[in-house]
Amino acid sequence: MKARIRDAVLALTAVSTAVALAACGADGGSDAAESSDPVIGVLLPDATTARWETQDKPMLDKEIKKRCAQCTVDQVNAKGDVALQQEQMNSMITKGVDAILLVAVDARSLAASVRKADEAGIPVIAYDRLAEGPISGHVSFDGEEVGRLQGRALLTAMGNEVPGAQIVMMNGDPTDPNAVLFKRGALSELMGKVKIGKAYDTLQWRPETANLNMSGAISALGAGNIQGVYAANDGLASGSISALKANKVEPLPPVTGQDAELGAVRRILGGDQYMTVYKPFEPEAAAGAALAVAAARGENLDRVAKDEVTTRGGRTVPAVMLTPISVTADNIKDTLVKDGVYTVQQICTPQLGAACEAAGLT
Repeated sequence: MKARIRDAVLALTAVSTAVALAACGADGGSDAAESSDPVIGVLLPDATTARWETQDKPMLDKEIKKRCAQCTVDQVNAKGDVALQQEQMNSMITKGVDAILLVAVDARSLAASVRKADEAGIPVIAYDRLAEGPISGHVSFDGEEVGRLQGRALLTAMGNEVPGAQIVMMNGDPTDPNAVLFKRGALSELMGKVKIGKAYDTLQWRPETANLNMSGAISALGAGNIQGVYAANDGLASGSISALKANKVEPLPPVTGQDAELGAVRRILGGDQYMTVYKPFEPEAAAGAALAVAAARGENLDRVAKDEVTTRGGRTVPAVMLTPISVTADNIKDTLVKDGVYTVQQICTPQLGAACEAAGLT
């Protein structure tokens, strides 16, 4: 493998040299110009969480092309499979792409692949999740703040029931560095204020796993003994809520979420889910595209990224860190609708007519 990587690097060097020599002449050929067009690999983690295919994929393609019309974008999805994503990384390295934008399925397992890319001279930008290994840059939201927003919202929704109240924590996948940050932030708000009756980590963020775990929590704690549910994202919220309904839990306890999925927004208006965390996808995609294009062109990332993060290995790398927003029924209009994420027509089904009117969504 290392020999193939070395050969790919040598081939790229030869092409780059040829392009540079052609550029010095008065008549640069079109073949040389084509060979110098940057190729950016985009590796998405799964199709379980709606945002990757419906939001990030088209936005990243659009934002990269906006900044680099001649760039080729090679997008793949690992479908939650670590081994598949490792193969996809190896394929990108063998192809000799100019930069990789990576959302790691499992940060630790992908560290060796990131290292191979670095050895091949291919910069890796960790998108949304902080990858391990020698990454060149990072773009994401403040993960701990996401958890703090969720924790505060849950306490607010529980109101006077907070003293001695019992909650269930439906955390994300522990192999996702973001899930660790969400959990840490939430606990900083919840610890000492509520009793955590049951807590679960959810591999691959699967809603069906959250459904099974919530059913188990109801059996263990009792249907009337759950005053709140911390769900790390909207998929886990959906699985938890369906289990609560199937077990005849009435009224439903407040449930948190994240990602502002359309289904979640409708659940919030319908009263099944209390809140979600909106992470504006367009600014994140724009920042990710800017970093990837700069990296592919060999430019200094500090000109694009004004923040810094420290990787697990102790390296400090340029970063763009964005601010998440808490969304409840009261501010859907001023956040998601105002930003053009969804239209009122998309959100307001006939069944939600009264709720939409009450929320000013008319």
